[in-house]
Amino acid sequence: MKAIVVTEQAAGTAGMKLANRPEPQPSINDVVVRIHASGFVPTELTWPSTWTDRLERDRTPSIPGHELAGVVTALGYGTTGLSVGQRVFGLADWYRDGTLAEYVAIEARNLAPLPGDVDFTVGASLPVSGLTAWQGLFQHGRLRAGQSVLAHGAAGAVGSMVTQLAREAGAYVIGSGRAADRQTVLGFGAKEFVDLDNDALEDIGKVDLVFDVIGGDIQKRSAGLIRAGGALVTIVGPAEARPSDGLAIDFVVEADRAQLSEIVQRVRDGRLRTNIGNVSNFNDAVAALNPTGRRKGNTIIRIRP
Repeated sequence: MKAIVVTEQAAGTAGMKLANRPEPQPSINDVVVRIHASGFVPTELTWPSTWTDRLERDRTPSIPGHELAGVVTALGYGTTGLSVGQRVFGLADWYRDGTLAEYVAIEARNLAPLPGDVDFTVGASLPVSGLTAWQGLFQHGRLRAGQSVLAHGAAGAVGSMVTQLAREAGAYVIGSGRAADRQTVLGFGAKEFVDLDNDALEDIGKVDLVFDVIGGDIQKRSAGLIRAGGALVTIVGPAEARPSDGLAIDFVVEADRAQLSEIVQRVRDGRLRTNIGNVSNFNDAVAALNPTGRRKGNTIIRIRP
């Protein structure tokens, strides 16, 4: 099968190449999925799991990409809950070969059914950004209606999901970003916008939850904005700052079938919009994953037309 592979961490995305790899075989509780569309997170090539297995053994050449939408073609021993021919989408394990390939072997529990009226491209754009926003807001941040949320990077793939899901849950959302992002962020449902280059972040006052996708100085300043009992939730590693009377939580997103189903249902009924910035075909994937300009939204690779 064709797949994008990486062999040298120092090369980053510039070291990606299209190669032939053996088709994967399903292990116990796995399925094999014929991939129609795949997502890619730019930071993947800095993660140890891209280069080693759980015992820290080298596993290159490895196939990156962890978001997928496609069709089940084979079931491993003991697999239940899915069937051959079923449309699915989900989040592949960090330590196994990923989804920038024609096929992937993946644990069945990491997948959810993809409704027939949802395009594969849309399905592939949801797992990382949707699950990250959902888990950060509701599992870790314990967001409730009537609370206020500061969503950093609110025009991005994760931030736009945070903004929409928080708004739907009854929160007052303040989105941050660059000046050019203002209308995009307000369009996703934020009530206010903070230009991080020109506005004083501290002028927004106190909030109940900060969802941080930036880290550094912005994270440190944001910690001081959190009300007593509130939370700083971050996805950029251990928090460098803590609220004086609240929680600081860092987490890594996990696959969850029930949450994926909740997310895709919101897409179907118009409560949630995807944020797809670029769609490319498989033969042009290496170029698409090495953009010369700023990334906007999700980059999706169509493995099959």
